[in-house]
Amino acid sequence: MNLRTCEKIFKIVLIAGVAFVLSCGVQQPFANSDAAVREVTDDLGRKVIVPVKIERAVSLAPNLTENIFAVGAGDRLVGVTTYCNYPKEALAIEKVGDTQSPNAERIVALRPQVVFVSTASQLEAFMTTLAGQNIAVFVTNPTSFDGVLRNLTQLGDLFGTQAKAGPVVEDLKRRAENVKAEAALHPSVRVFVQFSKEPLYTTGRGSFLNEIVELAGGNVVTRDVPTAFPVLSKEAAMALQPEAIILSDSADNPEPNEAFKNSPAVRNGRVFRVNADILSRPGPRLVDALEEIAKDLK
Repeated sequence: MNLRTCEKIFKIVLIAGVAFVLSCGVQQPFANSDAAVREVTDDLGRKVIVPVKIERAVSLAPNLTENIFAVGAGDRLVGVTTYCNYPKEALAIEKVGDTQSPNAERIVALRPQVVFVSTASQLEAFMTTLAGQNIAVFVTNPTSFDGVLRNLTQLGDLFGTQAKAGPVVEDLKRRAENVKAEAALHPSVRVFVQFSKEPLYTTGRGSFLNEIVELAGGNVVTRDVPTAFPVLSKEAAMALQPEAIILSDSADNPEPNEAFKNSPAVRNGRVFRVNADILSRPGPRLVDALEEIAKDLK
């Protein structure tokens, strides 16, 4: 697998040990004791002390970077990962390593008040380093479309940009409802989502993408496979017989796995490519993916 495939998979596979480490205790406040602070709750149920006015932040996941820009707080970011490529303004922000191995020393040197992380990334040693510097760590884990909307609202509240975040959330809701209403007029389609050809990664039980495909008029054939993003054997894949295949569009995923060569999807030419970033990042562009999938499945 190439680097982009690794990024897609790591972004969507939860590391249970990280969640356990992060679930303990209350995050200490930012080192500047003169700043007004407040207590908030992150997606792991942790109580986190953050400044009332957040002026310097670091994002350690591409979807978080997109979300922070979407709510009008991109100018508060002083550090992002090498994978944070959208919007284009993110490319000019200091890089602090990749999602799986951020550089703690570089982060500390940037003097952030809050570091935003996903539960798919950080290691215990990294968390300990930040805690030792009294840098607040806020964990997000949107596992559904509603979770994405909630995260945007939450970020608007944290950064004090509710006036920007509110309309963004309402527009995403409206667009999703429009897709849902239109999809209800057409028969449901059996869909297989392929993240990589070899190994054959797909979407399973607990994945936010099941909801997106279903809103678009699809029925994910692997929705009951254990784990959110499982690897399937060719034998298991061959038995699924999807009517449509959605490819996460990247250089290492150019076509359906050989197991699908006799499937209705391939025989009828119903193989669709969706940009890998908008498909796998739980952020505002997920609705772009929803609209694209719905158009393909008509």
